[in-house]
Amino acid sequence: MNVEQPKLGRRGTLFLLIILGAFPPLTMDLYLPALPQMAEGFSTSHAMINLTLGAYMAAFAVGMLFWGPLSEKTGRKPILFAAIAIYIIASLLCAIVPNIESLIGFRVMQGLSGGGVTVVGTAIVKDLFDGRAREKVMATVMSLVIIAPMVAPVFGAFLLKVTTWRAMFVVLALFGCLAAGLVALYRETIEEKSSAPISKSWGRLIFVLKNPRFAYLWVLFSLVPMCLMAFLGTAAYVYIDDFGMSEQAFSYIFAFNGACAGLGPMLYMWLSDHIRVQTFVLGCLGVIIMSGMCLLVFAAQSQWIFAACAGMATLSVIALRVPGANLLLEQQTKDTGSAAALIQCGGTLMGAIGVQIVSANAHDLIRNYGLLVMAVGIICAIMWLAVQHRSFVADKVSKPL
Repeated sequence: MNVEQPKLGRRGTLFLLIILGAFPPLTMDLYLPALPQMAEGFSTSHAMINLTLGAYMAAFAVGMLFWGPLSEKTGRKPILFAAIAIYIIASLLCAIVPNIESLIGFRVMQGLSGGGVTVVGTAIVKDLFDGRAREKVMATVMSLVIIAPMVAPVFGAFLLKVTTWRAMFVVLALFGCLAAGLVALYRETIEEKSSAPISKSWGRLIFVLKNPRFAYLWVLFSLVPMCLMAFLGTAAYVYIDDFGMSEQAFSYIFAFNGACAGLGPMLYMWLSDHIRVQTFVLGCLGVIIMSGMCLLVFAAQSQWIFAACAGMATLSVIALRVPGANLLLEQQTKDTGSAAALIQCGGTLMGAIGVQIVSANAHDLIRNYGLLVMAVGIICAIMWLAVQHRSFVADKVSKPL
């Protein structure tokens, strides 16, 4: 560590990073079992309900662009406190909304604040760790954060049995309170704050994007999460409406997808000790392409086939997060907050677009999802083949032991 954490210690710091990283999956996945019920309760369409996901993800992306560069000026801790406070208020307001339009509005507020929590968490990892140590911490955090999307839908389905979907947002507010308590024990990790005026902080985003190597890799690794986000936006309708599963049964089969995601970072850490990172990335993109093809041809026949195909795509998407994020961070020696904001924002924004693309035609969700997964895999594989041997990639990735 570059900055010791006397109150939290190493384990406490890791736990803080896990809690901060759990904000996005908890905020998105906890209420997934309730989506069909919410559509009926608000007397609205699936596309309108999906806007509560898409609007959250879009606002989340914008929030990261706002808070990330600002944290270089003010420090990480003030941003965390401010973002978490807004998140708690937004969650409570979501719990009492009278209509779908109000829910979408407060989900935007929730996304804007949640973006600050996530981007600062990523920046703290860069503040504290370097090289292979950073990869190990990111892989550990990601693997443990994946518990959230495994547990969240199961807990959400349980809440639906004893109360309504509104209680789920109260739970999110309480989670925000837990995070605030941990942040109170955190010691600032940014060693040298920016001296530039606050008004110029956001201009650093453009500066980072002017780095062509960062920009190219940013586009590549931002496209990949579309496969996962599109699944989140369609899973409840496919399993509950198309395959006729109950909310509780859906939560269990959704947890399988979370388990596949949890294997991704561990798979990368193990295989990267034996094979080149370039080969690993290309292999994952190949699996994504094959998953998309199988979704198109076989997935409509059974929920188990659909789960298997989606699970393999998810495993590959999450496995690519560690080398992708580390490779992007290696392209920048300064402006960590801005780089972290762009890294997180790109994937989230493209994910929001993926949700809306797939849900545009609610009558053929499986086919739409399969086409998206296959197309993303092919495009990203072509982009990776073009640069995998270039020095800005080959010299920055971890080498096999």
